[in-house]
Amino acid sequence: MSSIRFYILGSLAQHGAMHGHQLRLLAEEEHVHLWTDISVGSLYGAIKRLAGEGLIDVVRVEREGNFPERQVYAISEAGREALAGIREHQLTALTFKPDPFDLALTRLDGEGLDAVPAIIQSRVSALEALLAETQATNARALPYLTLSETHAMKHREHRIRAELDWHRQLEEAVPDIVRDEQQRNDGGRAPLPTGHQPAGHRVM
Repeated sequence: MSSIRFYILGSLAQHGAMHGHQLRLLAEEEHVHLWTDISVGSLYGAIKRLAGEGLIDVVRVEREGNFPERQVYAISEAGREALAGIREHQLTALTFKPDPFDLALTRLDGEGLDAVPAIIQSRVSALEALLAETQATNARALPYLTLSETHAMKHREHRIRAELDWHRQLEEAVPDIVRDEQQRNDGGRAPLPTGHQPAGHRVM
């Protein structure tokens, strides 16, 4: 399910008819790029797609001063039905996407193991900075948030904190990981599991 579709439909249902620039200003005011996967710049394209699907309708055209005419959109009945379905999915679905880092951790370069401690330390430092930035952003926004928005903003903070805790445990385990890799690998090549042979290899 697309978060940006949900955001546009939900905003029109909650706030009433708006043109694209108003939706963009709302997204910037709510700092959605900090706590969702929505890119503010992609709103206009998503609006056109929703209009093409009949989920939002043009209700009037406005012009302010010398600015170009702006189409004002409202959510349609089909849009309200779609919104209900997306909302239910977003509230009930659990999302934990695999982190590419985990695969890379299991495929370390046997000739580059000396660099692993610095790589993990760099990730820890980056997460510490991200946590501090997120906490500062949340503190600034807190007076203006509803209770549900407060918990949504805190969710990102808790997820970063959990990621940081795991990385710190990994950092402590790095010497053991490096020793294990050095013992198992021959230049970074781990032995194949029993019964497996590379393609083209024949047992005589």
